[in-house]
Amino acid sequence: MAELGARARRAARTLAGLPTARKAEGLTAAAGAIRARAAEILSANTADMEAAQGLSPAMQDRLLLTPGRVEAMAAGVEAVAALPDPVGAVIKSWRRPNGLSIAQVRVPIGVIGIIFESRPNVTADAGALCLMAGNAAILRPGSESLRSAAAIHGAMVEGLVAAGLPGDALQLLPSADRALVGAMLRAEGQIDLVVPRGGKSLVARVREEARVPVLSHLDGICHVYIDRSADLRMASDIAFNAKMRRTGICGAMETLLIDRAIAPRCGPILGRLLDAGCDVRATADLLPLDPRLTPASPEDWDTEYLDAILSVATVEGVDGAIAHIAAHGSGHTDSIVTEDEATAEHFLSAVDSAILLWNASTQFADGGEFGFGAEIGISTGRLHARGPVALEGLTTYKYKVRGTGQVRPD
Repeated sequence: MAELGARARRAARTLAGLPTARKAEGLTAAAGAIRARAAEILSANTADMEAAQGLSPAMQDRLLLTPGRVEAMAAGVEAVAALPDPVGAVIKSWRRPNGLSIAQVRVPIGVIGIIFESRPNVTADAGALCLMAGNAAILRPGSESLRSAAAIHGAMVEGLVAAGLPGDALQLLPSADRALVGAMLRAEGQIDLVVPRGGKSLVARVREEARVPVLSHLDGICHVYIDRSADLRMASDIAFNAKMRRTGICGAMETLLIDRAIAPRCGPILGRLLDAGCDVRATADLLPLDPRLTPASPEDWDTEYLDAILSVATVEGVDGAIAHIAAHGSGHTDSIVTEDEATAEHFLSAVDSAILLWNASTQFADGGEFGFGAEIGISTGRLHARGPVALEGLTTYKYKVRGTGQVRPD
């Protein structure tokens, strides 16, 4: 770990001084290499998929790469290369009465450690974002995605080196040994920030053991609230997409909240989910709407299923929804469906989550959908960065103070 960290630190110093165009050229070359080695990447992923037959369907979906997903990965790297470079940007500046000119300027964080499970595309997304923000990255994939991640990493390094950038800017730990996670978490002075991308047990371990700063979210217990003034056809489309588009992502809806005033009219919304194979667990007052509904337990409101399972509750208006989310939400992503602007604005202001949506699916909780090119993760913390973390979230800042000979008086 010390050797990897030293190499990454040297690469980070090189990256920090590179102009935007050089970093963009490196990422463009990396994207080209991903396309050129697509067959190799897909072959590695096939081997990972064959070894992952015991995983849930949702986890297998996270792991799976297709030609379309490989192309999307390459396009995502190119999209990051085309984004405005945050490094060197002046956040704010001012002049003091004594003539000192002070500027707060964005700078890279340094070396970022990314620990992830299942999703091999994190290799490309995280690598591209770290590099464009002037950081080196050390990646530790899980055992289920190790072959795929190694193939993607090899392609990206090939492209970076061909463009004249240091290969050590993007390093991949060659083993899924859990001891390596502990080594990364203890790597003070070698790694400046750790980002875990995986299940609750991984994130909990990272938060408990880390001696370096951590950027993460623990749970994605996301809600959609259907208000009494909602367009129910729109509500049906949003609820269905929020749950069923991809059930295994952190932005998937896990709890549907329905205003009690319109609950008798929401049977078709629940029926559509049931017809698609979703296990819908509901409060007692909703059970008569469809015989396939099953009773919800108290544990359901605090569960991130990451599967085709949904809990549904009625609440007393928007304030009831806000109270339910405050009691059971994880601060990740929550949505309201309503035609009443005042109600929507009240929800958006009162719910304390990283991402709030009005009349839109929670599955938009994604850096790419925000126009960030990609994301390194979604943070539910309140310090440094919150929500989808992309280029700006991978920088810190320093102050540049310019004077004309000033000295501080006694």
